[in-house]
Amino acid sequence: MELMADILGTEGYLIYQAFNSEEALTLLRKIRPDLILMDIQLPGMDGLTLTRLLKGRDDFKNTPIVAVTAHTMKGDREKAFQAGCDGYIPKPIDVKVFPSVIESFISKRGAA
Repeated sequence: MELMADILGTEGYLIYQAFNSEEALTLLRKIRPDLILMDIQLPGMDGLTLTRLLKGRDDFKNTPIVAVTAHTMKGDREKAFQAGCDGYIPKPIDVKVFPSVIESFISKRGAA
């Protein structure tokens, strides 16, 4: 996730990071991000459970959440979408296209 934060920071995005579900929930009480990159293997409550929780809340139901994982296994993509994720990015990321992929999610939100 550090590489993704570095790339997006270089592209001019304001980045907030949480390293477990508890930190994420604390941070999300203070900010309303344009996009959430959700590590499926998030320590504590896993990323899919946290996604379900956030998508069930009025204040986050329209926030794009993109699942990110290094452990791509058969069915992971489907599980991410069933949990409410709006996208899925396997690691390692393609650093050349990553910024445009992120921009497409943010643009879709703005058009909605």
